[in-house]
Amino acid sequence: MTATTLDRSNLKEIVARRVARELRDGDFVNLGIGLPTLVPQFLPTDVRVTLQAEVGMVGAGPCPEVDAAPRYVVDAGGKPASIRIGGAFIDSVTSFTLIRGGHVDATVLGALQVDSEGNLANWIIPGKMVPGMGGAMDLVVGAKRVIVAMEHTQRGEPKILPRCTLPLTALGCVNLIVTEMGVIEVQPYGLLLTEINPDLEVADVVAATAAPLRISSSLTVML
Repeated sequence: MTATTLDRSNLKEIVARRVARELRDGDFVNLGIGLPTLVPQFLPTDVRVTLQAEVGMVGAGPCPEVDAAPRYVVDAGGKPASIRIGGAFIDSVTSFTLIRGGHVDATVLGALQVDSEGNLANWIIPGKMVPGMGGAMDLVVGAKRVIVAMEHTQRGEPKILPRCTLPLTALGCVNLIVTEMGVIEVQPYGLLLTEINPDLEVADVVAATAAPLRISSSLTVML
């Protein structure tokens, strides 16, 4: 099987399931919009994290059924959200104080591009309208760990590059990249493939990655 023949119907689940293994019991976590919001569904039963949303929630809950969701509770992308019993609504100043103050253990975000130096571009494509830059720029410099969760390519084009070509969100901020093809650590000397989708060969991952990619001597199967 090659990258082009992977079942695209469950690519997001593959990524979210693997990212869930990176979170630890008691972590204070911020999840970006889109794919990252799926991560809580795959947390082990013995792992409980507190989800923070920069729009002003601490103790955010799982994605609700759209018809049952109150219209006034939304995530950073304006999608229906929920809050757990014991959670709290806070103002924007307090929310970003938590982020900028280094209280977020991990943030999980999507990306338009990531490069071999851990630089991140995820907020704008020049010429296209966006609602705003959101809280990503604060999160990636304020969180203790930055995990990028995304599909490996976009319309067949690599998203992991030697150097980002789109406007940057932040420099050298990414610690880990998780895609449907594998798990890549950002090291001081570049990118290291540590886990691979069991349906792929190393050559498939290398071919879909524009940045130089080292292969770990202890490469394991991505679960």
